[in-house]
Amino acid sequence: MRRRVVVIAALAVLLGSCAQTKRPVTLHGADAPPQRLSDWGVVFADGESLTLNDGVTPYDLNTPLFTDYALKLRTVWMPPGASASYTTDGALDFPVGTIISKTFHYENTAGGFRRQDRESAPGPGGRVDLDAHTLIETRLLVHYEDGWTALPYVWNEAQTDAYLEIAGDQRDIRLVAADEVLDIAYIVPDMNQCGGCHVTDHTAKRLQPIGPSAWQLNRAYSWWDNDASQLENWSARGLLQGFDGRAPAGVRWSDPGEATLEERARAYLDANCAHCHNPSGAADTSALHLNIDAPLDRLYGICKPPVAVGRGSGDRPFDIYPGRPGESIMVFRMQHTDPAIAMPELGRSAVHAEGVRLVSDWIAALNGEC
Repeated sequence: MRRRVVVIAALAVLLGSCAQTKRPVTLHGADAPPQRLSDWGVVFADGESLTLNDGVTPYDLNTPLFTDYALKLRTVWMPPGASASYTTDGALDFPVGTIISKTFHYENTAGGFRRQDRESAPGPGGRVDLDAHTLIETRLLVHYEDGWTALPYVWNEAQTDAYLEIAGDQRDIRLVAADEVLDIAYIVPDMNQCGGCHVTDHTAKRLQPIGPSAWQLNRAYSWWDNDASQLENWSARGLLQGFDGRAPAGVRWSDPGEATLEERARAYLDANCAHCHNPSGAADTSALHLNIDAPLDRLYGICKPPVAVGRGSGDRPFDIYPGRPGESIMVFRMQHTDPAIAMPELGRSAVHAEGVRLVSDWIAALNGEC
């Protein structure tokens, strides 16, 4: 009899767990966000795996923002029957009620986390194996009637839930590569700092998505198990309206076989810098415009002296000095972690060696003289 009771209790626990993971996605009010990430119902974790809820769509970008070599699992959920509207200018136009999530995690390795640049995609059934990975944080962007709200959630040590940290957080982590071990302080931004990237219009001062734009989504993604682009898959499944099959070229910064050196460097600078360095961005006074479609001229930094002198210039004469990456302010700032010098200002504690190499190679190949 005792054994039967134990078995029934165990089944009840299992059934309860399954029911929990299938709770519908819940849109909470902007004035009362839940303390637990699981209460949103977008993703769930039980210490063994991270899974996506029904109706939650993962996606990836051609050229993502660098964040201390973290892997990023991106998802979007839209209310049933709703869809995004296609646009080539900035991010897609998502309906009210949309929840965009980005879960930062690392692949475990002996002595720390593996340092690598690669995409993150859930496996069969929308699952991420937590024996092989460690979750750090999940950031939500939630679209309300009066705009977008950013919410940072930090995962607990047991990897069973993440908790709202309005003031941000810090984690000491070790990144391990074949030839280097790097100890850094991984910074989870506070709610106000989220605006440092997501307020791309300094005058409007409204948060908005920046990653899921047409050129960034114009690529195949393993989740769909076909060769069509994400834009085509979204359109075919009713997640995107107004897409006629034509889209800006998708440029992957890390793949020399798909684009020119200049295209790759400009895609990288757009993803990592243009949220501030655009004509209406927070860094508009710098007169440096790094959006992917900006003309390659003085406003792009070619032979442009710095607007403000000081440590940030490193005594270099121009933002971009053709043929001379070592004398270019842009490379100097990318090579530093000192907050008074480093660019981007937020989102990284490590130097992105591969990004520095790409931009340096492009500047070295530029012709002309200042």
